[in-house]
Amino acid sequence: MIVKSTELDDNSKIYIYPSSRKFYADEVPIISKKLDTFFENLPNTDSYFEIKYQRIIIIFISDKTPFSIAQNDALVSLIFSFENEFNLSLVDKVKVFFKQGEYVQSKEVPDFKKLIKNRGVSKKTIVFNNFIHSKYEYDCCWEVPASESWVSHFFK
Repeated sequence: MIVKSTELDDNSKIYIYPSSRKFYADEVPIISKKLDTFFENLPNTDSYFEIKYQRIIIIFISDKTPFSIAQNDALVSLIFSFENEFNLSLVDKVKVFFKQGEYVQSKEVPDFKKLIKNRGVSKKTIVFNNFIHSKYEYDCCWEVPASESWVSHFFK
């Protein structure tokens, strides 16, 4: 069942699927509809999802309601179906996702290091920590300056 994000506690699990490219305008409603259907059909599971920056699927699952391994596998299958249907990648978390102005960019780590060297990004550049595990971490630590992120050691 889909609930408001404010109804989920800080320990709720989070799953982040950053896209290799921005979703096209006609793709967002299709993705949203399929996620709606998926979560509405999960009995006794409180969940919430959003698509941020037309590029990142964020899914919250309450830690107080059941979410079985089979349900998790079904969710992953749904994510893989988006990859196939829209010819993009959603499970590559090794890339660095960051903001440049109002746009979200992604780079392989070596390319991000080159941006640092060429001063294309700075310690103040907002970087996404897609390795977080809870709603609390999402609220406090998902979008952070590079100096406070998992890429901070690249600046030394």
